[in-house]
Amino acid sequence: MNNTFGKNIKITIFGESHAPEIGVTIEGLPSGYAIDIEELRAFLKRRAPGQGKHTTARKEPDEPEFIEGLENGKTSDKPLKVIIRNKDIKPSDYENIRDIPRPSHADYTAYVKYGKDYKASGGGAFSGRMTAPLCIVGGICLQLLAEKNIQISAHITQIGNIIAHAPEAKPNAKMLAAIEEARQAGDSLGGIIECAIKGVPAGIGEPMFEGLENHIAGVIFGIPAVKGIEFGNGFAAAGLKGSENNDAFILEDNEIKTRTNNHGGILGGISSGMPVIFRVAIKPTPSIAIEQDSVSLSKKEAVKLSIKGRHDPCIVPRAVPCIEAAAAIAIYDMIGV
Repeated sequence: MNNTFGKNIKITIFGESHAPEIGVTIEGLPSGYAIDIEELRAFLKRRAPGQGKHTTARKEPDEPEFIEGLENGKTSDKPLKVIIRNKDIKPSDYENIRDIPRPSHADYTAYVKYGKDYKASGGGAFSGRMTAPLCIVGGICLQLLAEKNIQISAHITQIGNIIAHAPEAKPNAKMLAAIEEARQAGDSLGGIIECAIKGVPAGIGEPMFEGLENHIAGVIFGIPAVKGIEFGNGFAAAGLKGSENNDAFILEDNEIKTRTNNHGGILGGISSGMPVIFRVAIKPTPSIAIEQDSVSLSKKEAVKLSIKGRHDPCIVPRAVPCIEAAAAIAIYDMIGV
């Protein structure tokens, strides 16, 4: 499995949802950089499970352990290796469905790709659990970018059919009520997260295949449950005229800017100096208690499946820091040290 990303920095994520540990190796960080561990812990806590009835009941402290590459609190010339020990694994929850692919999970495609002997508990290497090491890298990149006056923040714009009328770092009361209703029905909800990146200088990115959109999207789609991304006006631009969608150039404090930001801060794959704005669609959690149709891989016959275990009725709230982490990784990798 290829779980490696990056050019200026190179990250490799390893482990599985119910393995003893998960983690990441990071190459290319500046030597001698003092990581704020407490700030990193606080960032990881935003993603951690077990934070109320609207999240999974799995309890994981997600404490990062620096195994290599950190000396006296500062990065060294060696690759940085960080692990998180899984404390609350329950592989037994998945014994009765090892032969039955769960709808909208990677069970079937993993079976086709890696063979019948691939039997991971939970989502294995495809699990949302793997966003914990992604957030370790992203949390560090956020600190490095802050020193370059680049700020990244994401918020919820929609959960189910509930649309936020102001930036929501956490689900509002109506959203929580909708999540609870879905949970009690044995169902789940998806949603939309918007991310803003401020301070990216103009000129970052390349045309066509090395564009800034491409790079951001590449990391964003490393987050399980992401099914779509749009920049600026995105798909809404298809219904507009050029005169409505175009952003006029203006001079402000002797700097070239645009009056509006329908382009989302990227033109021709290159940053324009305006805030980079994008939105991400998160699908409903596929693990639901409602009975579904599937098949037995060994018997080649139809079966009914009702998924047990511990699952988020809505993954959107915990995905917010994951989106920030992915954006930070992409931007830092494009900018470099």
